[in-house]
Amino acid sequence: MPTLGQQPEPEKFDKELGERLARSFGPEAARYDRTRPPYPDSLVQRIVTAAPGPRVAEVGCGTGTLSRQLIAAGLDVLGIEHDELMAGFARETGVPVEVSKFETWDPAGREFDAVVAGQSWHWVDPEQGLRQAARVLRPGGVFVALWHVFSTPDSVAQALADLYEKVAPDTTFRIGHTREESLAFYRAGCERTADAFVGTGEFASPNQWSASWTQDYTTAEYLDLILTMSPLALLTPAQTTELLDGVGAAIDALGGRFTSNYETLAVAVTRN
Repeated sequence: MPTLGQQPEPEKFDKELGERLARSFGPEAARYDRTRPPYPDSLVQRIVTAAPGPRVAEVGCGTGTLSRQLIAAGLDVLGIEHDELMAGFARETGVPVEVSKFETWDPAGREFDAVVAGQSWHWVDPEQGLRQAARVLRPGGVFVALWHVFSTPDSVAQALADLYEKVAPDTTFRIGHTREESLAFYRAGCERTADAFVGTGEFASPNQWSASWTQDYTTAEYLDLILTMSPLALLTPAQTTELLDGVGAAIDALGGRFTSNYETLAVAVTRN
């Protein structure tokens, strides 16, 4: 069951391209907020339970989806977001945000009970991010990174893969992994993240969490979601239109709607 392909690992493409892709989200902040799904309540509660206190810093908080969920669960959250447009959107929804890359952010002596990263840790420089997390977490504090993995009906996923290959044959991205391949990729990524943290000697007790759930999409809703995917930032308007028209036709052939199977994966480590 092919899925939207994952991004290459940050070390696999140059920093200029990575910055361009990361910056592609800001102009689409409203679309991003309405289409990107929230995090399963069970994982939100695991963060609440694991944190030794209420103070949380969210890395790359984006429009504030995860931050709002954590605030609603009783935590005191500060978002760290380097895109001013995303940060401004999050503030309007009630999330306190400081504009900075996490790696170069000045915590001004503050310590936190948890540092969380929802769909964002792959944008962070791995070595600098590790040092910053260790710097701002109190002893016993937890670091948690989360990623969504989702799949679509075979005909929709194959249409997306084929059309992306047609309109952007020279792309460095691949679209069309199976669900099993994507899950294996992200689980391995969670393991690598845990190993990197534990390898510093400043973190211990690695754990992986997960939650399975479903999300219904109409044709319009799924095309709206596709427009927030970073690979599309590399396409021209004509290429984007051709891709959306083809994927939309594949969904319409199924009756104009489908159910997507999601699994949200998380990795957690504890500050010594």
